[in-house]
Amino acid sequence: MHVLVVGAHGKIGRRFIHAIDGSEHTARAMVRDSGQIDEMKAIGATDVVVADLEGDCSEALSGCDAVVFTAGSGGHTPPEKTEDVDRNGAISIIDQAVSAGVRRFVMVSSMNADTPENGSEKMQHYFRAKGAADNHLRSTDLEYTIVRPGKLTEDDGTGQVDIAKDLGRYGEIPRDDVARVLLMTLDSPNTICKHFEVLSGDTPIEKALLGV
Repeated sequence: MHVLVVGAHGKIGRRFIHAIDGSEHTARAMVRDSGQIDEMKAIGATDVVVADLEGDCSEALSGCDAVVFTAGSGGHTPPEKTEDVDRNGAISIIDQAVSAGVRRFVMVSSMNADTPENGSEKMQHYFRAKGAADNHLRSTDLEYTIVRPGKLTEDDGTGQVDIAKDLGRYGEIPRDDVARVLLMTLDSPNTICKHFEVLSGDTPIEKALLGV
């Protein structure tokens, strides 16, 4: 698959592009700044397109088989920017993917996206925005998977995770491992039209995904 990586210059996006390099898939990095093009190619992107998530992304989507959405404003971003990126931007690229004939869509969401009231007050606007985007994705005919990590860390990945629709606990996961989960999800048809939570754990990623 030729995969459009939305949020390619972000912390998960860069790791995903690095992970996909050498796999049977190829990555098109979508960035907002032309100054990031060389960096994206250096870490493994087959091609790079400059586009604004909140604008016309038809050129970025052209010829792609899948979208991996790794963009995120972060929980400490002002609510209005969170709305722009995590809700409105995500919904826009979902609709444009449908129009472009893309079939596969893997969304990086968050734990608590369906239950924002369970999060801290300062994070609830972020969880609500993620939940709205997830619900919109579910309403389409796309072959979607919604991946919901816990607190993201800069630790080295271990390749060991816990995955379930509802893990019943909170915790952390390295961004390295989230990127690996995203890549393996593309090759896991059992994850289509499903969502799952993911945290660091004791099960190899490939095996953990079989249980989704």
